[in-house]
Amino acid sequence: MQLPYGDKAPRVTGFGEFLLRLHSSSGTRFQQATNYIPYYAGAEANVCVLLAKLGMQADYVSRIPENELAKTGVQQLRAHGVNTEHLTWGGERLGLYFTEAGNQIRPTTVIYDRHASSFATTAPGDFNWQHILQQSTCFHWSGVAAAVSESAAAVCREALETAASKGLRVSSDFNYRSRLWQYGKHPAEVMPDLLRFSHIAVADLDAANTYYGITTDSNASFETQFQQCFEALKEHMPRLEALGMTFRHQHQNQLYYTGALAYNNAFYFSRSYHLHNITDQIGTGDAFTAGLLYGLLQKLPPQQVVDFATACGVIKQSIPGDWALVNREEVALLMQQGPSGRISR
Repeated sequence: MQLPYGDKAPRVTGFGEFLLRLHSSSGTRFQQATNYIPYYAGAEANVCVLLAKLGMQADYVSRIPENELAKTGVQQLRAHGVNTEHLTWGGERLGLYFTEAGNQIRPTTVIYDRHASSFATTAPGDFNWQHILQQSTCFHWSGVAAAVSESAAAVCREALETAASKGLRVSSDFNYRSRLWQYGKHPAEVMPDLLRFSHIAVADLDAANTYYGITTDSNASFETQFQQCFEALKEHMPRLEALGMTFRHQHQNQLYYTGALAYNNAFYFSRSYHLHNITDQIGTGDAFTAGLLYGLLQKLPPQQVVDFATACGVIKQSIPGDWALVNREEVALLMQQGPSGRISR
């Protein structure tokens, strides 16, 4: 693998909105819920937590209110090994979102409550990016950070320009969320200008279509569609070196999960995992992204990178909440033996 970092050990800085998720308990629908289970969340926070659990230095940057809800979440981040020294305090409220558990019959439902949150009201100048990125080798962000407000998108650009000036690798998750883009601009007006800094990206076919108008042959295999998407994205993202993507697909009425990686104009695909019992699929994409970053930054061979990233995504779906609370040994065991219902003792 290439992706040079000089003499520095890999160190990832993630930037995005820190959230509190309230999940309807016992599989109830919103109309039935009598209580909610709290989980701290946020796409980039999810990535940083898993990177830290895997043994990599991860710094998380956000703007949060100075209240007990936010402080408790910061304590949890630190407990999992994430560095939070560059967090900025300000604004009035922590962003929220509510979830209603789905199953194999109906989908999981999400309701956002993020308007005028501390992160949504952030503005250029709130963060000293020259200082924050001084020790970093990689900057990671996602589309949800630019979706919540025009000013937050401007801060993303500020961070990306600084990262580029310092020669950092830039990792981007397309993360298109249609319900978040409410400030009068279409994502296609915002995201291409920000994504052009990317060396590493995680995407899906729908987001590529929304941001760039890229279409693939819907009658083709997911492997072929992935290759078509990568070739089209290279025309818009001149620095792109690696693209990751995951696919949920059905075979004989069974659900399967497969990861894909494009690197050096070659394509790699993981084994397909049968998903027969999902505890919580939220955060799966972030776990895959963290696994992909870990593999690339550790300079693993490309096939090992996609295998490791996919295993991270699979094992996350067995864990409630947004964070993939696993270690390298557990991921390696899943890669070697597949899913297991045995007792480890």
